[in-house]
Amino acid sequence: MMDRMADAGGNLRLRRNEMKLRPEDPYLSYYDVCVTKEDIDCLKGDWLTDNNISFWEEYLEHEELKSPNNKVMLLRPSMVFLLKNTKDPLTLESALPDVKKASHIFLPINDCRNPSIPEGGTHWSLLVVGVSDRVAFHYDSLSPANCGEAREVCKKLGVLLGFSLQFFDLEDTPQQDNGSDCGVHVCWAMKHLLVKRLLAVEREKAVQMTLRGKRVDASGYRKEMFKICEGLRKKASRSTSPRTSKHDGKDSPPRIGDDQT
Repeated sequence: MMDRMADAGGNLRLRRNEMKLRPEDPYLSYYDVCVTKEDIDCLKGDWLTDNNISFWEEYLEHEELKSPNNKVMLLRPSMVFLLKNTKDPLTLESALPDVKKASHIFLPINDCRNPSIPEGGTHWSLLVVGVSDRVAFHYDSLSPANCGEAREVCKKLGVLLGFSLQFFDLEDTPQQDNGSDCGVHVCWAMKHLLVKRLLAVEREKAVQMTLRGKRVDASGYRKEMFKICEGLRKKASRSTSPRTSKHDGKDSPPRIGDDQT
């Protein structure tokens, strides 16, 4: 009975806190990503933010890539943006993870070209690189909208790897039916290609990377992502006591992470 009361109290506290949150207020701290109320609202029907994409990659890393032997690398949107807009990729070696140690690299592609505009751009797509095979597959739900940007990232990543990559723009990628679901398609493709393809096939065996014939229920996937965020927030709220931020005196968001106590 006490556990049920505590759970109900925690959920009630979450609902009350959510009503008070402004768009910029933190909603959930999950390892290295802090999700804001605006990010959560975007899941309900708007364009996904860089933070939405970063959270999803963080989630996949901690829930699907648990094996220490796994060498799949999920580069964050900020890293990919930096790579795309730099003139000399070799100057970024100390700022980026060591891509030469990866078996596969997932890179969310955004069409923003102006570094001075935060959260700029109008379209997301996904680039997946097979390092040992020296190939790059581009998945664009509004093909060929981001093909130029993806080719540019592919070329610059090749400089860091030390060899050229063969680029394939997969025109049979499932297409979105509106102007706001590109980020959802990217998140769906990341998980599908990671879980259903790369992790489902024994090492050294060929992996079919096409998404031909697949259908994406973008509305349903938004709900799934939102449900995951809510579940993590409730889990964090139950496992940690309320804390106070040193910055503004407000309760800090529920947290899940390596330093959680």
